[in-house]
Amino acid sequence: MFYAFYEAQSSTLPLSKTPLLIWLSGGPGSSSMLSNLNAVGPWLLTETFTLEPNPGAWNKLFGLLFLDNPIGTGFSIASSLQEIPTDLEGVAEHLYVAITGFLRRNPVYKHRPIYIVGQSYGGKYPTTTANFILKKNAELHPSQRVNLVGVAIGDGLIELLTQIATVPANAYYVGLINEKQKSELEKDQLQVVRLTQIQNWSEADNEWTRVQEKITNIAGWKCLSDYTLKGNTVDYLARDSEFLNMAEVKKALGVNESFVFEPKSSEVRTALQADIMKSVKFRVEELLRNNTTRVLLYQGQYDLIGGAVQTEAWVKTMKWEGLEDFLNAERNIWKVNGELAGYVQQWKSLTNVVVLGGGHVVPLDQPVNAQAMIQDWVLQRGTFGNSPSFSSI
Repeated sequence: MFYAFYEAQSSTLPLSKTPLLIWLSGGPGSSSMLSNLNAVGPWLLTETFTLEPNPGAWNKLFGLLFLDNPIGTGFSIASSLQEIPTDLEGVAEHLYVAITGFLRRNPVYKHRPIYIVGQSYGGKYPTTTANFILKKNAELHPSQRVNLVGVAIGDGLIELLTQIATVPANAYYVGLINEKQKSELEKDQLQVVRLTQIQNWSEADNEWTRVQEKITNIAGWKCLSDYTLKGNTVDYLARDSEFLNMAEVKKALGVNESFVFEPKSSEVRTALQADIMKSVKFRVEELLRNNTTRVLLYQGQYDLIGGAVQTEAWVKTMKWEGLEDFLNAERNIWKVNGELAGYVQQWKSLTNVVVLGGGHVVPLDQPVNAQAMIQDWVLQRGTFGNSPSFSSI
């Protein structure tokens, strides 16, 4: 499995104590290198194919490891279609091998606190992988365990059936559709619900895609993942592909020159299509009940797919003994450099953040505030200072 690693730019902590963030891929088949070059990595790729420092880099204080997953994604070339996993359990097993392999080859990072981060559909990866790690840890001597401390999920598609039920109303209240159109779209969604309930997973995904297209056509808008976008946007996929397929770039990354980088793999998406509509809410519940792993949920204000309304909808249905206290916890104003950045609500091991001015990919839209969020949550300071500290080792 291909990876790119960056040590912390600066840290007041000893190397062995400096946290390690593991950033996983986003949508099924989307390469983690997209976030590396455009969102949270130390360098941003420009239109002229030069690299400039990223002011919102997530390795300012922490180590940052990007994993191209599942196999078949980006530079993680699959030897055959059969090697590509078809469910999250298969993805988690591969990720566990990759993470433990990295730690074995780089023992200085062995006992560092580890946080796993996933975005969008990729928000499912940390939940399943974290539970896989915890189960493995229970079977191992403490010296062999992965020091998993927390998971962070950005605009996660955790329980789509609950989340998509909010979309027509959300689009209505932000003015994209009228009440008649809202009612029509809600009827269309009943077919998505029916297909999901009979576990026709792939067709349910196809139907949901058709409903999304209908909403955007009715509204005449660019996309639901950021309802402020209505014109042309940067084609990151094409730009990243051209850059990463340059011979000198492959050489610098240690990639075989014959490998072709594709930002999104249709083969991987096809392999995982039956998984897209399935819920992993129970995985989040397991992490919270385990009481050794912190969970961060964060969403961009302008996201109508996995945003604040959609996240609150599925969170409210969790089976967790701390849920009532979390829902009743105060929602605090959060500021960065004295300016309003969003809102934070937390209870014990669960923290939820709404980032103002952000869409579906928060670090892309609000890089400095996203950087402050992850730093303050990991280090438990400022508005994020009330959650417990865990260590698996």
